[in-house]
Amino acid sequence: MDAQADEARSDDARRALVLHDANLIVDLIELTLNHGLFVVRSARDLGEAEAILSEWHPHLSIVDMDHDDSTTFLSRIDATNRLRGSVTPVLGLTRRGDLTTKLHAFDLGVDDILTVPFSPEELLARAIVISRRATGTDRPIVPTIRIGEMEIDIVNREVRAGTSVVHLSGIEQSLLYLLASRSGRVVTREQILDVIWGPDFVAESNIVDRHVRSLRIKLQNDYRTPRFIATVPGQGYRFIPTFTNAGWNVRSEGAGGQTGGEPPHKK
Repeated sequence: MDAQADEARSDDARRALVLHDANLIVDLIELTLNHGLFVVRSARDLGEAEAILSEWHPHLSIVDMDHDDSTTFLSRIDATNRLRGSVTPVLGLTRRGDLTTKLHAFDLGVDDILTVPFSPEELLARAIVISRRATGTDRPIVPTIRIGEMEIDIVNREVRAGTSVVHLSGIEQSLLYLLASRSGRVVTREQILDVIWGPDFVAESNIVDRHVRSLRIKLQNDYRTPRFIATVPGQGYRFIPTFTNAGWNVRSEGAGGQTGGEPPHKK
């Protein structure tokens, strides 16, 4: 992706193993953990996870606790730690936020648990904290990563291009990270709704389109000639991995104007 991504793949990088069978979630985790200088490998099931563990010792595991293989995988992590005399902290993910589920996860050895949907900044913070707690090593957070010509600051929720800065809401940042993590590929409205709001959220019919429109306004992204986010008719949206910075207006800071927005009827 850029020099920071290259650094994240150096010998000094933190290694994160993700057990999750949803590619969309894995890609979002991978992009987010670039801020923590993690390199990510993922497994869809126990067999893939064991193959990775046999040759690659992770510094962090992120486990979908709703996955059928989660309990067995955690026992494998524990056995590997005892064999190697090491500690691999575990961050659990779950769509069930009840106390019983959380207590069961802690009984299985999870160091922390995060309810899905989650914000990118919270995922990063939890990953850094449990890694620091387990190893005693203070790993850095790299606030800004570059995607194409766009710099995204996860801590301050800012997007920079050239000399311009726009400030994002929490949902807008989550939306941008989700789209950017699938760079060049279509993300459907249903997928966006599921990852950002959750499957139980009773949504207005156009809530996704309204938030995409708001993000486009701040980015001065005209839907007719998109520079950042393209509409794929009848499907959803696609992040454009390369774009020109021509036309970016410094007045975009604060994003109060309507430049680049699409008309209200446009979906």
